[in-house]
Amino acid sequence: MNNLNFTGNIGRDCETRYTAGGDAITSFSVALTSGFGEKKLTSWMNCSMFGKRGEAVAPYLKKGTQVAISGEFSARPYTNKEGVEKISLDVRVNDLTLLGGKSTANYDDSGMNQDAERQSAPRQAPAAAPRQAPASKPAGSGFDDFEDDIPF
Repeated sequence: MNNLNFTGNIGRDCETRYTAGGDAITSFSVALTSGFGEKKLTSWMNCSMFGKRGEAVAPYLKKGTQVAISGEFSARPYTNKEGVEKISLDVRVNDLTLLGGKSTANYDDSGMNQDAERQSAPRQAPAAAPRQAPASKPAGSGFDDFEDDIPF
C-alpha cells in the first residue's frame, strides 16, 4: 500500500456518481504546484472518495478550494487520444481536510446554504446601539502618556 499526504487546490467541481449497487463515488482533481518562477511545475492527482463521506463533503469541493488529502496512491498507465502513453496519478482518499477561508457559498453546520435565505429575505438595518459616555480611565495606568512610535 502506498500512502500519500499532500495539499493542493481543486481543479474543477467534484462529480458524484453511483454504482449499480447504489454506492456513491465522488471524484475530483487536485493541482499540486511546486517550484517557482520558470521552474514552476503543476501535477494533477485524480481523487476518489467512496460512500457517504464523499456525498457529505461534495457540496464543499468546488474549483479553487484548498484541501489537504491523505490516501492510497496508484499510478495507472493509459493511452491518450493521440496514441501517446501517459500515466494517471490516482488517489483513493482516506482523509480530507478543507483549508483556507470560507468559500463563496455560505453553509451552516447542517449543510444548508444560507446565501439563498439571505437573497430571498429583505435586509433590515441593524438596530442602533445606544451610545454611552466613555468610561473614565484610572489614573496612573502608564500607557496614556506613551508617545513614542512603535517600530513595527
